[in-house]
Amino acid sequence: MDNGGQEYVEAPPAGVPDRDRSGQAEAFDAIGDRYDEAFPHKEGQIAAGGWLTASLPQGAAVLDLGCGTGLPTARRLVDAGLDVTGVDLSAGMLELARANVPGAAFLQADVLDLVEGGPLPLGSFDAVAAFFTLLMLPRAEIPAALAAVRGLLVPHGLLALGMVEADVDDMSIPFLGRTIRVSGYLRDELQHVVTDAGFEVIKEESYAYAPASADVPPEEQIFLYCRRV
Repeated sequence: MDNGGQEYVEAPPAGVPDRDRSGQAEAFDAIGDRYDEAFPHKEGQIAAGGWLTASLPQGAAVLDLGCGTGLPTARRLVDAGLDVTGVDLSAGMLELARANVPGAAFLQADVLDLVEGGPLPLGSFDAVAAFFTLLMLPRAEIPAALAAVRGLLVPHGLLALGMVEADVDDMSIPFLGRTIRVSGYLRDELQHVVTDAGFEVIKEESYAYAPASADVPPEEQIFLYCRRV
């Protein structure tokens, strides 16, 4: 579904909130591999990805939702012998991911394209990694996104979810020389949103993170280790 970097616009399925991604993909197209330079240490992602690899058999199907450059998550999952599909809205990020992780398959799509399966078969993944993917959506769309993730998972499939703790909804912020819009929750509310979407939270980890860029403020990262119920 690579559209050559052109703006990706498609009507959402019935019952899904109207989406506004204006500027979001373009920002990450422009940021490119500077994202990995600004976030060189990804302990939370590595730990949560390690939980997935330790919990899954060789060859298990894993979706890296919001895969970015493919580093570190998609590469580590492939190196562990898993069958990895990466999805991202940014054509520029996907170009980097394909070069960084040639052993994975990649698809350009919006998270809400995956409601009711979309281009991916329902129940086709043993696990999903979604690190800071929901951060890029308005709060009104996050339940639909979690429903899409749940639909793609096999029964009792695993979800490793990363978010930044923040009580904000679709707020514009400067980010590596661009402007993006982000949403977040305080940790108790995030747990409620995830459990209401049909997941059991097995474990929570948090990390105080200071990016290697003065343009990005320090943040508290929350990682939820979840199972579809």
